[in-house]
Amino acid sequence: MKIIGIQMDRCTGCKTCELFCAAERGSEGKTLAAAVKEKPLPQARIRVEGSGTTAFPLQCRQCASAPCIDACLAGALVRDGESSIVLVKEERCIGCWTCTAFCPYGVIYPSWERKVALKCDRCLYMERPVCVEVCPTKALNLVDTEGIEGLSRGKRKDILKGLIKSEDGLLL
Repeated sequence: MKIIGIQMDRCTGCKTCELFCAAERGSEGKTLAAAVKEKPLPQARIRVEGSGTTAFPLQCRQCASAPCIDACLAGALVRDGESSIVLVKEERCIGCWTCTAFCPYGVIYPSWERKVALKCDRCLYMERPVCVEVCPTKALNLVDTEGIEGLSRGKRKDILKGLIKSEDGLLL
């Protein structure tokens, strides 16, 4: 399965991903120009918290054992059999927001006007998610979950290398 990976040191908090996500996923016209004229305004499925060096884009992490699916009273949250992406079946959603309470990352958002839950579906119908395509600093990228373990292992090794040796060769 592929998820959206984040390189936090590259995120500037510009919110370009939010704007284009709202236009692509919530707008009738699918453009920024059309989206700003719509009522209600389209909502993004990704949010950027903070700014500058502390900015962080938040979106669904597509949990392996997604508590939001189990919490959904209407059965509106389902896992796509082919991609393993957690999807909202909007026609089933009753707007109870139980899923928002159970999401460990706080990335399911209520659409008060439409009375449905909104969450990132990784732009499943597109080749690449719009947020990844438009990020000006390339802070967002599409990552295969199998590759994440290798990346984590590499980072742990780098950290350990810095901790293992001091001037006298002892652990710090």
